[in-house]
Amino acid sequence: MNKREFIKLAGLAGIAALANPGTGWAAAPAADNKSLLALKAPFTLPALPYATDALEPNIDKMTMEIHHGKHHAAYVTNLNNATKEGAFAGLSLGEILSKVTANDAAVRNNAGGHYNHSLFWTLLSGTKSAPADALKQAISTAFGSQEAMQTKFADAAKGVFGSGWAWLIVKKGGGLAITSTPNQDNPLMTNLAKEPGTPILGLDVWEHAYYLKYQNKRPDYITAFWNVVNWNTVNELYAEALKK
Repeated sequence: MNKREFIKLAGLAGIAALANPGTGWAAAPAADNKSLLALKAPFTLPALPYATDALEPNIDKMTMEIHHGKHHAAYVTNLNNATKEGAFAGLSLGEILSKVTANDAAVRNNAGGHYNHSLFWTLLSGTKSAPADALKQAISTAFGSQEAMQTKFADAAKGVFGSGWAWLIVKKGGGLAITSTPNQDNPLMTNLAKEPGTPILGLDVWEHAYYLKYQNKRPDYITAFWNVVNWNTVNELYAEALKK
């Protein structure tokens, strides 16, 4: 896929989203899973919690504009259409994710796409931050060091075949683990995830997340990601996950 083809596809995704006036825009996404998972239809596109150029030079402005305003918007539109009636009508986003199966392709792809991106935006920041002591200790216990965790996380992201996500999760017992999911799946999809858990850090490795700047150099994008991780949000998500 070249740059022109990428932009063309992104434009088509945006047209699909904008064709439905019910997509809507909400306030900036909440930096907690509880609020995000409680959302019900009509689902709306959350505003970014920063300017589209705030992550430069690590993630470029055009990619952010297309990724958020076109791709994420399309997931919102399609999720609303897929849940108008049937078994998922009226359910919260969390309930949808926990119930979805391999037989529910439209709901699976678009509920996952909406949740994953809504969380992802809050995990990025142009302001430097660091893991809090509690998270730092948990990382050390699980992986030996933060550097070792980042290496394992990067390996998981590089190892995704095609499109998908890499995740740092809190497991049921409170420990940390790194996993990956295909396409728009996530660890909250208990009927689908190879390692279920509560996401506290995620990285989108679909080409639309990095192709304009990095082309086929996914490892360079993954390296740059660490420069814009919002550890303040990760700290909050970790503390929240331990309360479950």
